[in-house]
Amino acid sequence: MAMGRILSLCTMIVFTGIASPVRAGDTGQPSDLCDWCTRDAIYEKVNLIAGLEANPDVDDGLKGPEITAARAEIHRLRATLGPLPRQWLTPCCYTRKPLYIR
Repeated sequence: MAMGRILSLCTMIVFTGIASPVRAGDTGQPSDLCDWCTRDAIYEKVNLIAGLEANPDVDDGLKGPEITAARAEIHRLRATLGPLPRQWLTPCCYTRKPLYIR
């Protein structure tokens, strides 16, 4: 009888650990790899736009919608990245005293 209660208690603890909200919050977090994939996608879209704009053989009526869609995709991807993290304690050159040359 005691062994059955211990087994059921251990089973409840295991299921509680598997379905905890803390664990559920970890699965949706973006990683650094995701940021690099997003940056690569932006780079590819920029190259697509540059290639379409430089190609004189394609009619502007055909490449215009593709360029517009690529630019919209770039804006959407940049919004998912957010601001870049600062790696320094003070801003670059805004904290220096002004130099006066005589």
